[in-house]
Amino acid sequence: MHHNKYPSSRYSTPRRLRRCACLAVAAVAVGGSSGCMTSFKEYVHNGFKVGPNYCKPAVPVSDEWVEARDTRLSSEPVDLRDWWGVFNDPCLDELIRISYAENLTVRDAGYRVLEARALRQVAVGGLFPQQQQATGSYTRTQISDESGFGGAGFGGGQIDIWQLGGQLAWELDFWGRFRRAIESANAELDASVEAYDDVLVILVSDVASTYVEIRTLQQRIAYAEQNVESQSGSLRIATDLFEGGAAGKLDVTQAQTNLSQTEALIPQLRLQLRQATNRLCVLMGRPPEDLSPLLAMSPAKIPTSPKQVVAGIPAELVRRRPDVRQAERLVAQQSARIGIAEADLYPAFSITGNLGWQAPTFNRMFQTSAFTGSISPGFTWNILNYGRLRANVAAQDALFQQRVAQYQQTVLEAHREAEDAIAAFLRYQEQAEALTKSADAALESSDLVQQLYKGGQTDFGRVFVAELALVNQQDAKAVAEGQIAQGLVDIYRSLGGGWQVRLGGPTRLPVVIPAEDAESVPTPLPAEETPAEEAPSEVTPEEAKEPTINLPVFAAK
Repeated sequence: MHHNKYPSSRYSTPRRLRRCACLAVAAVAVGGSSGCMTSFKEYVHNGFKVGPNYCKPAVPVSDEWVEARDTRLSSEPVDLRDWWGVFNDPCLDELIRISYAENLTVRDAGYRVLEARALRQVAVGGLFPQQQQATGSYTRTQISDESGFGGAGFGGGQIDIWQLGGQLAWELDFWGRFRRAIESANAELDASVEAYDDVLVILVSDVASTYVEIRTLQQRIAYAEQNVESQSGSLRIATDLFEGGAAGKLDVTQAQTNLSQTEALIPQLRLQLRQATNRLCVLMGRPPEDLSPLLAMSPAKIPTSPKQVVAGIPAELVRRRPDVRQAERLVAQQSARIGIAEADLYPAFSITGNLGWQAPTFNRMFQTSAFTGSISPGFTWNILNYGRLRANVAAQDALFQQRVAQYQQTVLEAHREAEDAIAAFLRYQEQAEALTKSADAALESSDLVQQLYKGGQTDFGRVFVAELALVNQQDAKAVAEGQIAQGLVDIYRSLGGGWQVRLGGPTRLPVVIPAEDAESVPTPLPAEETPAEEAPSEVTPEEAKEPTINLPVFAAK
């Protein structure tokens, strides 16, 4: 059986909870019962497992972007493996390479994947005898002379017993409890891999965003320093004219006001620059340090963005974004847990046995006559806790419905983020174009009015206004140019770009962890090759060994 594509299942109402007949096998074994939640037909169809087989929920996704008619937006297929290459900036390439190798948050996420892999092996172990023990002992018993066993030949004697053997207890996976647990662990492992990928997406975009911020601040500082130099010249001219009696004191004070105001802007920008470089150091897994040598790899200018961006189609978000895929894997995990909870409703069949050798002397231990053993099939059934167990099934199903709603909400949020980023990128281009014209006009106006002031053809008030406008317009222009680059970064982040570098190819970047912990961290298939998410009806021996995912290797440090 399958969950419907919308968050409603056959567990949703009490009427449906009661509609299934008891499993025929359970009826034979225990004389019949009521309230079973999986019909015998479904039980067989599911591969002799109770509970639902998982089916990926449907999600609402648009066919095209809201801005699809804008020629600057292309819906052609997009390769996001090295999306930051559109900036053609060697420094940014190096920063991402270092951050990818050294970032501690990425390393933490990698260890979480290793944890999930280990826990999956624990779940696989449930298919085999759950208790196994090897036993051995030697016992010497001194019989009392007053024990009353003298007539039987034991009075005052000794009894030696050597014993060696083993015992096991095996709960059979009759209802699929342990196979559902493996399905749950597989989904949890996949979710941890998607969380790892999401960390990579965030890391790459954070490095790029911080780099854009650094270059933007450097450009703003450069503009401010140029204006300080220009305004210092204006102050000297006003001072000379004042001292020569050709201008009033007001010209000098206005010139000083402009200059001091612009000078005050520089320390604030330098503080922001230092804070940005400190954040970049942390992203690179380093304590704060001077990054000037590294930043010198490229000119100190804002990364140039292409006019057009290739964004694919909205439907690709579901396959590409790791946070969306993680939310979907959590739905699959919870679906399997419904089956685990339902298995508690039915009797647990088990086999308990032991075998070994027992003899009064060690040299007789392994004789045929010393062999002993027993086997005891049986079952246990929590019939007096039936209401609690049924309530647990309902609770697990309610949690499944929550996971479905969360998954669908994640898709909606992902779509909104992408639409917001695309709109911002396009509008920032238009804003920057207007501000560039404004800044160029302000620069020309400032030059013209200064020439007029030198020639005595205008008062300093017009110089004051022109210089102030130039500072503001050039600063706004730099901010707008940075917003264009930031908007492009946001687009690629919202599209789920960056984690694909782990799938191989010439640009693949190794993740570095300590050599003694060098392990394989599993990653999913490329989004374009991900198979349907429906769980198999039964766990095969091959599936019990390893899930179907790629395993890129950690590099030794």
